[in-house]
Amino acid sequence: MESFEIKKNVSSIFSDIKETFKLDARKEELKQLENTMMEPDFWDRKDNQEILQKINIIKSTIDHINTIIETHDNIEVLIDFVESGDEGSVKELDNLYEEFVKITQDFSNTMLLDGKYDTYNAIVNINAGAGGTEACDWTNMVFRMYERWANKKGFKCEVLDLLNGEEAGIKSITFNVKGEYAYGLLACEKGVHRLVRISPFDSNARRHTSFTAVNVIPEIENDLDIDLNMNDLEIDTYRSSGAGGQHVNTTDSAVRITHKPTGLVVTCQNERSQIKNKESAMKVLKARLFELEQEKKRQEMKDIKGEENKIEWGSQIRSYVMQPYKLVKDHRTKYEEANVDKVLDGDIDEFIGSYLKFKKMS
Repeated sequence: MESFEIKKNVSSIFSDIKETFKLDARKEELKQLENTMMEPDFWDRKDNQEILQKINIIKSTIDHINTIIETHDNIEVLIDFVESGDEGSVKELDNLYEEFVKITQDFSNTMLLDGKYDTYNAIVNINAGAGGTEACDWTNMVFRMYERWANKKGFKCEVLDLLNGEEAGIKSITFNVKGEYAYGLLACEKGVHRLVRISPFDSNARRHTSFTAVNVIPEIENDLDIDLNMNDLEIDTYRSSGAGGQHVNTTDSAVRITHKPTGLVVTCQNERSQIKNKESAMKVLKARLFELEQEKKRQEMKDIKGEENKIEWGSQIRSYVMQPYKLVKDHRTKYEEANVDKVLDGDIDEFIGSYLKFKKMS
């Protein structure tokens, strides 16, 4: 790309960010929150953890905008070098411009997140649809996509429960993604994902269509909205069949918790310790109870508004086509990407960003 095009694009992106993000206002908000934290009764407040989390998010956001400013300034210097005839700076300018586009895209996506739980960690569950081994393999591919996405963003990804397919792949998996805005970003991925390809498990090399369902809920273990009565729980232990070495196969370390009033069942077998598995299972149970309450509220609003189209199995949010052509298409936003391998390798920020913008405009 020519230096004048880079200059034009960078200037436009930077102006948009400065317009939407008021750095001085954020610094003032941070100052007020830190003053609140210094009050004598702060640690007796019910919302102290929420305030601490907000402080950390604002600090991180300010760090991000400072990085953007620094990168912008460095690009302007390199543009001056290139325009003065320094050919050696052309490659460096191109690389820095790519970095600028990436960090500003990430920043813009997070700025579109303003929901109460958007800053929380996420608990993700993926379930294979009909289709046997082919669907289980597709579920494994989708998990790998999110795992790589999380790693690229510096998030921590921890498997809580795993049920392998009978021949290959994954029938069901639940995992925790920890990082700033993990829930807000991954909530954009909730829905049915469809794969079209020549199946490696079909000896006749026929084209198959597979489905897997992605569900995302916030990790809300300390949220006061969840009132959990221990008398409502039935807790069982059993021998794990998952990872964890020899110990996991010789002790009843896996935990199953049943919430009797709702019939919700949560299992966790990833940890070697029964205590840790119980803690993880309780965390997931609270999150699912929260989701159940939110769904009741959404249903009440639907009843008030009238009948709406339901999202049913097969009404996918995104299709990944590998044959007869290559294309990933989001059916909500119409955003497309021809490089399927790139997407399955975890490059999904463009899809997330386009959905966040779509949701804001809806």
